[in-house]
Amino acid sequence: MKTQQIARQLILGSSSIYRRDLLQRLQIPFDVSNPDIDETPLPGENPDATAVRLAAAKTRAVAATHPGALIIGADQVAVFEGIQLGKPLNHHNATRQLQLVRGKEVLFYTALCLFNSDQGNTQARLVPSRVKFRLLSDHQIENYLDKEQPYHCAGSAKLEGLGIALIEHMESEDPTALIGLPLIALVEMLTLEGVEIV
Repeated sequence: MKTQQIARQLILGSSSIYRRDLLQRLQIPFDVSNPDIDETPLPGENPDATAVRLAAAKTRAVAATHPGALIIGADQVAVFEGIQLGKPLNHHNATRQLQLVRGKEVLFYTALCLFNSDQGNTQARLVPSRVKFRLLSDHQIENYLDKEQPYHCAGSAKLEGLGIALIEHMESEDPTALIGLPLIALVEMLTLEGVEIV
């Protein structure tokens, strides 16, 4: 099987194994670097703006130690009735989040950024996904949290795993966006940088 060669180093700026697994689908060589940034939303910042800003910040953080590379950054923010649902970080917060959204719709903003640290070019894209959650019982929520422990996932929904069982239906232009790395948009961005996938 032929693997495309790229002239510049391609780096995924993420600690997520799920984003790494998604990028591997494109069958191109890449390295991984964990960006260390503050992910706190700015006062008054819209959730979609938060996602785009953080995706770009991740690429810049990685660029500091990888000059000349193409760097991919992504971030996801969940929004329910205008309120940003962050990473719950613990069982109590995750339970409250899932009780809040059961039977209701949540908007997931997945932001993608590709930064050419050699030329300083930045491409950014925002891919929204609407998710309707099933009307979950407290027992189902507890069972899911015990099995999955999605405490570092926006809105407590680890959709790349058992979290898919929480969903009644979804609408998105790119199903990989919900997992955290919109590959359709990424292929277009890489093509504009001269990286041919197929």
